[in-house]
Amino acid sequence: MVKSRRVHVLLILVFLSFLLIHFLPCSNNVRMEEKPSPVHILILSSWRSGSSFTGQIFSQHPSVFYLMEPAWHVWVKMSQNSAKVLHMAVRDLVRSVFLCDMSVFDAYMSSQKKKSDLFQWETSRALCSPPACDSFSRSDIITAGNCKTICGKYPFSKVEEACKTYSHVAIKEVRFFDLKVLYPLLTDPSLNLKIIHLVRDPRAVFRSRENTMADLKRDSNIVVGSQSTKGEMGPYNTMQVICKSHVEIYKAGRHSTPSFLKDRYLLVRYEDIVRDPLARAAQMYRFAELHFTPELQKWVHNITHGKGHGAQAFDIGSRDALRVSQAWRKTLPFQKIEKVQNVCKDAMDLLGYRLVRSEEEQKNMLLDLLFAQNSS
Repeated sequence: MVKSRRVHVLLILVFLSFLLIHFLPCSNNVRMEEKPSPVHILILSSWRSGSSFTGQIFSQHPSVFYLMEPAWHVWVKMSQNSAKVLHMAVRDLVRSVFLCDMSVFDAYMSSQKKKSDLFQWETSRALCSPPACDSFSRSDIITAGNCKTICGKYPFSKVEEACKTYSHVAIKEVRFFDLKVLYPLLTDPSLNLKIIHLVRDPRAVFRSRENTMADLKRDSNIVVGSQSTKGEMGPYNTMQVICKSHVEIYKAGRHSTPSFLKDRYLLVRYEDIVRDPLARAAQMYRFAELHFTPELQKWVHNITHGKGHGAQAFDIGSRDALRVSQAWRKTLPFQKIEKVQNVCKDAMDLLGYRLVRSEEEQKNMLLDLLFAQNSS
């Protein structure tokens, strides 16, 4: 009887030991998993498409660590290559940034680099507030000008330190021309990647590129080759490649079969953003799992209802965004409109942009636009 009791006690102890060994670690894992993994947001666009402004919608959010076009460093360092050849290097850099591993910049920047050596660093609110800079609060709306004046002398290590403290990491990039290049990131278990594909009317893009041609010369050479950028057709050759890439990205994002793209691709037209900034910003925030605070709602309204014209590259100051988005109708000659429409017809059809078929129609559209603006 005593022996039987001992056996019974031993069995109970063995069972309890089994529970301790196998179930306590699981409960710890559950507690660890309660902390949500970071959300990674890629704003995928092309030059002069309103992407800098759209990037600011995310940059100014206090939960977001944002970088503007980090792959600029890749293209500067390896500018003798084509955009297609550079896709892999750009993708690897973007992945490292999403994981807050800033050592990837060692291949493209000086060993003595500072935070201010990072391309357009001052457009990132996260690099203008603690721990990257102590002069502003993380909840402040911070302009690039104020940040650049005060926060430039901090060490580059602050970039990685700051990144690791945020729940969302957002990157604005214009150097991807094929969504399939990003499939390894979309299937990477260490990433929670969401893609916002921003497009703009090709005629507006063309007109804006004309105003900033010198700033875009190196990038255009990489996109189509230096020979193809020369002569009268040079700008149209570049537009043709850009428009074709938007078509391919859209088709892959909207109509592709891979299950990993489900609920992770969002197409946004810049014209829709400027027509109803609050509604579109709210849509993008929902997609990115972010809260649209009253402070940000006020900022979005103010920055899209100013008097600026947005003529400078990377200018993200307050402007009359709707009027700026439609300025091509007034300033672009019909001959140029026709050429852009010819090289970008597939993109315009697919993305819902109406063709202008004559100078008379252009004048009538402009009158309708002026009437609508005056009525509002």
